[in-house]
Amino acid sequence: MWTAMAKYLLRTKVHQDHLRTLLQAQKGKSMDQKHFSLIRRPWQHSTGTAQAVQAFNTSAPIQKVEALDKNQFVCVHWEDGCQSVYPSVWLRDNCQCPDCFLHSAKARKLLLENLDVNIEAKAVTLTEQKKVYIIWPDNHTSEFEAEWLKKRCFSEQARAKIQEELFLSERQYWGSDLQLPTMTFDEVLNCDESAYRWLVTLKKVGIVLLTGAAIGQGELLKLGQRIGFLRLTFYGPTWQVQDKMDANNVAYTTEKLSFHTDYPVLHHPPGIQFLHCIKQTPTGGESEVVDGFHVAHKLKEQNPQAFQILTSTLVDFTDTGADYCDFSMQAKQRILDTDGKGQVVRINLNNATRDTILDIPAEKVKPFYGALKDFVNLLNSEENKYTYKMKPGEIVVFDNWRLLHGRQSYRAGTEVSRHLEGAYGDWDVVMSRLRILQKNVLKKM
Repeated sequence: MWTAMAKYLLRTKVHQDHLRTLLQAQKGKSMDQKHFSLIRRPWQHSTGTAQAVQAFNTSAPIQKVEALDKNQFVCVHWEDGCQSVYPSVWLRDNCQCPDCFLHSAKARKLLLENLDVNIEAKAVTLTEQKKVYIIWPDNHTSEFEAEWLKKRCFSEQARAKIQEELFLSERQYWGSDLQLPTMTFDEVLNCDESAYRWLVTLKKVGIVLLTGAAIGQGELLKLGQRIGFLRLTFYGPTWQVQDKMDANNVAYTTEKLSFHTDYPVLHHPPGIQFLHCIKQTPTGGESEVVDGFHVAHKLKEQNPQAFQILTSTLVDFTDTGADYCDFSMQAKQRILDTDGKGQVVRINLNNATRDTILDIPAEKVKPFYGALKDFVNLLNSEENKYTYKMKPGEIVVFDNWRLLHGRQSYRAGTEVSRHLEGAYGDWDVVMSRLRILQKNVLKKM
């Protein structure tokens, strides 16, 4: 009896060690950075996927399949020598048969309450068509295409690749030496390849200038239709930036505007901003932009305590008035929003709408102001900000979560001397269009 038990335990240990080795092999190696094709400067650096990820092969056919760890995992051996391990519970949850998946909607039908998280594969085979065929304990069957499985491999390398394809997370940081990416308005409207390049550049660099638009209102509506639709706010679907009597927004004056993001008073601020120059003043009125993610990275390196304060302190914002309709808005935001990895993903800073109410203990007020002032000083550093002057017919499109923008003052006249039409978009809408364009463009190549 003891001999049989020893053999069983040894067999189990070898099996588990084999599985552990496979899972560890899928963790991948450290990733090198890849860079955008614009000319690089010493101050530029990127965050993004690895060159190793680019080499991940998603087209290799299957050599064989086997069940591991008491059938709780399925291991796929690829003909390129790689191996992928898939949990049985995940395979059952993602069964592609008509009973479990509605293909017309590309949506799961299988209810989670009907899923056994401890499920084991009853049998695993490789069909003549090189598909993985699984029989489950209740005799339900699932069949998986090789390409479908390879794309969803759980290795670190494969996961990084698919995440980059889905979200295009790579960034190119810049400073005062920015070479402003420029395209024509008409090519973006009429050519899928150009529209794709426009949105990819917007995601990577954070700003694109479009030239050749008509000098009149309504051009931004065309860009809205190109991506899907614009974001409606309390200032309307579009809004006119010009000097106004009894202005309900500081932008509607001739005063200098400090670096800011728009609409932190909304819990979900617009991700994209469009500004179309219809009339430009002869003196003053220059536009300024700064890469907030780049500056936040510098702040973290130079003053980690200030970075910690700005990523943890909730600040009140307020905006009350009437425009498209009357409004009374209130929100709490961190100046620097970070993700689970500590990377800044959104900046919420507008000095005009920062509320007089500050919901923190009195002893924390001065350190907060000190941290905010350090960040603002970095934003205004000559090496970080880029200044340009828009011409009539130009449209600037930029990332309102990443870039902060400002304006130099200009002299008021007896009539309107400077007129920009503005609009907002959401990143969800932009990314949806970008993925569709990517699919269509790559299909033609």
